[in-house]
Amino acid sequence: MLRRLSIRNYVLISSLDIDLGPGMAVFTGETGAGKSILLDALGLALGARATAGVVTRGSDSASVAAVFDAGRADSVQDLLVEHGLDESHAAGSELLLRRVVGADGRSRAFVNDTPTGVALLRRLGGLLVEIDGQSEPGGLLDPAGHLAMLDDFAGHAPEREALAAAHAAWRAAHAAQQEAEDAQEAAGREEDYLRHAVSELEALAPECGEEARRAGERAALLNGQKLGEALDAASTEIASDGGVGARLTSARRAIERAAPAAGGTLDGLLESLDRAAIEAEEAEGALDAARRALESDPGRLEAVEERLFSLRAAARKHRTDPDSLGPLLMRLQGELETIESGAGTLRALAAETEAAHRAYRVRAEALSAARRGAARALDEAVAGELAPLKLARARFGTALDVVADGAEGRAGIDRCRFMLSPDPGVDPQPLAKVASGGERARLLLALRVCLARAAGLTTLLFDEIDRGIGGAVADAVGERLARLARDVQVLVVTHSPQVAARGDHHFRVTRSEGEQGAAARVTLLSEDERREEIARMLSGAEVTEEARAAADSLLARSTP
Repeated sequence: MLRRLSIRNYVLISSLDIDLGPGMAVFTGETGAGKSILLDALGLALGARATAGVVTRGSDSASVAAVFDAGRADSVQDLLVEHGLDESHAAGSELLLRRVVGADGRSRAFVNDTPTGVALLRRLGGLLVEIDGQSEPGGLLDPAGHLAMLDDFAGHAPEREALAAAHAAWRAAHAAQQEAEDAQEAAGREEDYLRHAVSELEALAPECGEEARRAGERAALLNGQKLGEALDAASTEIASDGGVGARLTSARRAIERAAPAAGGTLDGLLESLDRAAIEAEEAEGALDAARRALESDPGRLEAVEERLFSLRAAARKHRTDPDSLGPLLMRLQGELETIESGAGTLRALAAETEAAHRAYRVRAEALSAARRGAARALDEAVAGELAPLKLARARFGTALDVVADGAEGRAGIDRCRFMLSPDPGVDPQPLAKVASGGERARLLLALRVCLARAAGLTTLLFDEIDRGIGGAVADAVGERLARLARDVQVLVVTHSPQVAARGDHHFRVTRSEGEQGAAARVTLLSEDERREEIARMLSGAEVTEEARAAADSLLARSTP
């Protein structure tokens, strides 16, 4: 709901502050007084196009600020959150839309004094105010909002929410199926590679930490080879010239032959030679044993080196390290199993998608049938409003079409359009094409009365909805505007006393000429001033007692 409108240096308005409340506010005044300027100023705050011509002569800039109570408009809060402005506006609190236009025609836009783009003002304005049913989103002339309005009219909110949930479940199941199909297709393209790689790695059978173990064993074997070479050299030396043992034996025999003549002095030497022969024999045996030990697995080094080469070559091939070959094998085996078992998985996912789609279709078709009943009820309700509004020849209709397969959405399988035939025998056309001027305004009033708050708007503005009508028709317009004002705030610019008498608040727009040029002024009328204004509207320039009496009659009849 619009709480306050503040205008500075805008065309004929130098300074104006209007406080508004719930119900129906009417604006009256002579032609040319500036009522349209007032509406244009509000439009500027709602994101309308700005030009330098709106700035009062001699001023640097013009500004318009509109303060709203967003009330139940969750869509407003969602839009503020989307643009990071939620901290400047708590749900249900006042919302300030402000526009400043410089003398050069450049404009700046603000939401709660935070600079923003004009496009955001336009979107917020469309959620808060509808001018003659033309604002977007949610305007009565915009087919994009007709289905939601029909559902709100019929009270289908629970069914619509359940349908949206079913649609989300269906789309999620379909997305999972598509993801699995894509993965299966991608894996299938590499199936030959996977089979070869898995076969190769399974034959290799890599173990975690194996490379380090094999490298240590290889180092040990390389050292063993060097030791064998040393043993061979030692064995060669020992075995030269008949061997150490044979030479020691020959030496002992020579000493032994000379020993009797030595008187026992060589006995110790003989013993030493005996011990040396024994130890030489033992050393030669130990040397032979060591050589035999090294020669027990002469191909071990070659086998270890071949294993290391195989591990490292496989790691290079798969661009990893040898310790990661085992996990790689497990992953590749899993991918291969996915391919081999993928057909069954895809069948299961396809079945889930089909079941979710069936559940969605059941709800969508049930809601579609309910909508057709609601469409007939809406058509009848609007038809009942047309005759009193001098639209008896018009025929309103709600057209529901089932969308093509694949075009289903979260709102269901229906496309809705509000249609009108202005005269019998004329094919129905979309509202925007056949309705114009006062006829359009009255038609949209009839539709809006039936839809009440279907669009979730908080303020409706009607500009001269009474154009070209009077008497009973004008009274019928006023009665419906007052009825509509029970649910939403209604602002009406009018020349009709019958409409003006229905207002909860009455503002008079006047124009005066001064040294600074023409200026427009807006005044909230008291009860006596209101009576006089309605009498003026009835009689013209000279207010008569008869006109005042007629004004009293209108006001008394319009009082709830």
